[in-house]
Amino acid sequence: MNHDIRFFDRDLSWLGFNYRVLMEARDKSIPVYERLKFLAIFSSNLDEFFSVRVATLRSLSRVKKKRKKELGFSPEEVLERIYETVGKQQEEFGKIFREEILPELASNGIHLLNEIPTDPGQRTYLFDYFEREILPYVQPVILMRGKMVHFLREKALYLAVKLQNKPKASEEEADKPKKRKTRYAIVQIPTHYFPRFTRLPGTEPGTHHVMFLDDVVKLNLHKIFPGFDILSCHSIKLTRDADLQIEDEFSGNLVDKIQKSLSKRQVGLPSRFLYDKSMPKDVVRYLRDTFELSKQDLFPGGQYHNFRDFFGFPNPLSPQLEAPSLPQLPHQELEQEVSMFDALKKRDYLLHFPYQSYDYVIRFLNEAATDPDVEEIHTTQYRVASNSAVVNALIRAAQYGKKVTVFVEIKARFDEAINLQSAQDMQQAGVKIHYSFPGLKVHAKIAMAIRREADGLQKYAFLSTGNFNEKTARLYADHGLLTANKAITDELTHVFGFLSDRNNQPPRFKQLMVAQFNLRDDLATLIDREIAHHKAGKPAYILIKMNNLEEKGMIDKLYEASQAGVKVELIVRGICCLRPGVPGLSENIRVTRLVDMFLEHARVFVFHNLGADEMYMGSADWMTRNLFRRVEVVFPLHDPALKAEVMEMLELQLADNEKAVTLTSDLENVRLPKGEPAIRMQEVAYRRIESGTLGKEIQVKQGEIEAVK
Repeated sequence: MNHDIRFFDRDLSWLGFNYRVLMEARDKSIPVYERLKFLAIFSSNLDEFFSVRVATLRSLSRVKKKRKKELGFSPEEVLERIYETVGKQQEEFGKIFREEILPELASNGIHLLNEIPTDPGQRTYLFDYFEREILPYVQPVILMRGKMVHFLREKALYLAVKLQNKPKASEEEADKPKKRKTRYAIVQIPTHYFPRFTRLPGTEPGTHHVMFLDDVVKLNLHKIFPGFDILSCHSIKLTRDADLQIEDEFSGNLVDKIQKSLSKRQVGLPSRFLYDKSMPKDVVRYLRDTFELSKQDLFPGGQYHNFRDFFGFPNPLSPQLEAPSLPQLPHQELEQEVSMFDALKKRDYLLHFPYQSYDYVIRFLNEAATDPDVEEIHTTQYRVASNSAVVNALIRAAQYGKKVTVFVEIKARFDEAINLQSAQDMQQAGVKIHYSFPGLKVHAKIAMAIRREADGLQKYAFLSTGNFNEKTARLYADHGLLTANKAITDELTHVFGFLSDRNNQPPRFKQLMVAQFNLRDDLATLIDREIAHHKAGKPAYILIKMNNLEEKGMIDKLYEASQAGVKVELIVRGICCLRPGVPGLSENIRVTRLVDMFLEHARVFVFHNLGADEMYMGSADWMTRNLFRRVEVVFPLHDPALKAEVMEMLELQLADNEKAVTLTSDLENVRLPKGEPAIRMQEVAYRRIESGTLGKEIQVKQGEIEAVK
């Protein structure tokens, strides 16, 4: 473990965040299908955690002792704490599912069967469905330990089956039947072809029966292994190291190396072998030997795995038992504008996703694509949607003869393949593509259109805290700025110049904060200014929202502010290595974590500045990777009305007494006392955006303050 008490371990902190997700699944006040969704999120998160972080720690645990001293912590100790924590969380997960979720579904007439149905009609349906649909896609494998190399696909579901040859008639009649040989086999559950859940015909009105595809296959094992008696059958799943091991990013073709590495992800080293804890020990031993697993790979679990599939659990009563949907809202002023470019000549616009529609971003790009006066379009891409409207707009622009340049970051984990494909599609249409830098990720979310107008070239830009992805923009809470501010767009030109050629070193940024150049130093300077103000007896305050806080230098800077007496409010969704509320260290720091229907994804930084409230937002968390190993862009908000909108959303998050928790010095999630009125930030924000009142109260207060001055 890291024995510097100032910093909490990043991986244990992340597990605390995932436990906060599990707390939502435990919350009986929310609809049962919403609770199921949080179980699915928890499970999906944990799979990725094991395939990336646990796999990394296990790799570190294998290095030589001399190298381990350089790490500054013991990977073995961290892994031990992770396994202990995950074990407890998994027990609670199973208890919530079995003792709360299933009974509530049953009380509404929805029954998830985990045994063979007794109704003859349902049994006939399952036999027919299996033979007609599933059987052609089932490929059983008899295991032969030591004679054949067997392979388990990453995160695929399998049944491990223990078998015996059926006795021949002569053997059954003999006084001493011949000893039958025990065999072992695996059967992959074909979830890549069929839904994980099968709806059965009803037996009575108002009753609905659902079965796992796993159990449909189990019911028909006698058809898969007709010459055998089935002795036992249990589920297994293997999670592999999903990090792409690119030996040398600095030589050769990086695109080719990533393409070749993608196939290796499916054959990465094991990081977690999950098996049904009721599985006989001899089966566990046989599987361990056959698949060459270590004792550390083995994790006993429940009867079923891959709970992320509960995203697709059928609801025959929909929309009952689900959270009410919040349709995306129009931006009332932009709706009145015929041209996005004419609108941006008047003022800046701020979009709040997913409350407001992402269509305005697509509209901006489509107008740039078809406007005869637009000459160039520049943008970055980190994680794009499949069949992306953003990519289609850029292809259309190239087809209209525009000069389109896109920087595609192909090292976006788990999205490498889709990013490569979209880049190839754009390249074929005439888009100029720049690919990943060796040893550096481009995480900035920026776009710019250059338009020839009567008074010369005018630049229009979109800068965001979230990806150019219209699908995740319906789930992730982000902000996006549309602007023609010359000071910002001129500096954005320098960023794109650097992305096209790393030898293009931009001049000093004054508006933007850009990782690799001035981001970390400028953030530290802004904190120092608040410290100086407080020491001079003037008001000082820092309010920061981000996904992850891990970089030790910035944490120390926040500790310094707290020790100087500056009040620091942090809203941190995920990893938080800062310990709040420690006497003499961080007693002036409070950390809030918010988990609700939308994923809080925005990064916003507010510095009081003697009441002038300097506000920035952008793509950068405060992690070592963001501040040192990525290109990030953080941009200012100048318009007082837009700043008031964001400030009100931040204040609502701090006041939320429904979905927010505070973090203790040991990073435990502590729910806030239920208050009057009850404040659920995301619902309140939606209603205020819908009514056009977001930020108005703060603007009135600011006006009163200015009048007094």
